[in-house]
Amino acid sequence: MKYSTEYRDPELAKGLIAAIAKDVADYAGQITLMEVCGTHTMSIYQHGIRNLLPAQVRLISGPGCPVCVTPIGYVDQAVAYARREQTIVATFGDMVRVPGSSSNLQREKAEGADVRIVYSPLDALAIAEKNPDQSVVFLGVGFETTAPTIGGSLLEAEKRGLKNFFVLCAHKTMPTPMIALASDPELKVDGYICPAHVSAVIGSDAYRPIAEGFGVPCVVTGFEPVDMLRGIQLLVRQVLAGAARVECEYSRIVKPAGNRTAQAILFKVFEPCDADWRGIGPIPNSGLQLREAYRKFDALTALPVEVEEPREHKGCCCGEILKGKLGAKDCPLFRKSCTPEHPIGACMVSSEGSCAAEYKYGDC
Repeated sequence: MKYSTEYRDPELAKGLIAAIAKDVADYAGQITLMEVCGTHTMSIYQHGIRNLLPAQVRLISGPGCPVCVTPIGYVDQAVAYARREQTIVATFGDMVRVPGSSSNLQREKAEGADVRIVYSPLDALAIAEKNPDQSVVFLGVGFETTAPTIGGSLLEAEKRGLKNFFVLCAHKTMPTPMIALASDPELKVDGYICPAHVSAVIGSDAYRPIAEGFGVPCVVTGFEPVDMLRGIQLLVRQVLAGAARVECEYSRIVKPAGNRTAQAILFKVFEPCDADWRGIGPIPNSGLQLREAYRKFDALTALPVEVEEPREHKGCCCGEILKGKLGAKDCPLFRKSCTPEHPIGACMVSSEGSCAAEYKYGDC
């Protein structure tokens, strides 16, 4: 197919749905597929894909929203910087409303803190350049998709000789958490719908350890309805055949080796580190920290602040939802005390969160 509209063609979608139903017509069990990309989650809900599939095929959401998997202690750290004198906190918009233990950045801004929403780390760099007497702390949240752009901003900060620009790192990497979930006997994931944005950087070959080492099929798909349905079809056929390999439906964007230029920037500035994932806990080598040569830009090292003891919100099920063990509607707070206007958990805040997707598009 050549044009984006073809990936939304109703007749192609109907044909794929019929083909999937035919494939599983005689299958007595259930095939559980997990998507680990927040944009996939929104696409699945927006297009009603769950309701179009046969009963034998079950879709669950995993830890694909970078805001959602960021631990509450990080939010508390960001709040502490917002309260620090002569400090500007710059962030992508989703982080502003994520609840910390006792506050969030939106509340701090309302009370006078200098919190600014930016669309690029280079915007934060420009703020630092215009405010040389203040420290600018950029919240580095995201997967391999955003890490190279943040790395590039640090290379530019070094080039310009900026000494007041810092990053509070909370970068996470794939596919390490997918391996952790594949090892969970309670979850029993039969196949992964692999994250497309991340895959554009790391390449589809990055998932081979999951397929070859754990026997879990992996398919990289795009975000349009036909993309999603074709990816599901490929996974279903692998499961039925007892196969486990990596396939790429999104080959118009994702290459086996990924984006070498982005990878070079990422590995020049960052190095692997252990990271804490909301709901999953600590996962070795699943995060990124600044290398020694760029540690001068690390907010934690350069700008120590006092941070309150993190406290999770009682009754919030974000952790279990991010592991795919619960759905949004299984949370007792969903659509009651927890809404997009008054979110209690990160999964309701982020535009890629499964609770926000269920609230907006689900048939509750």
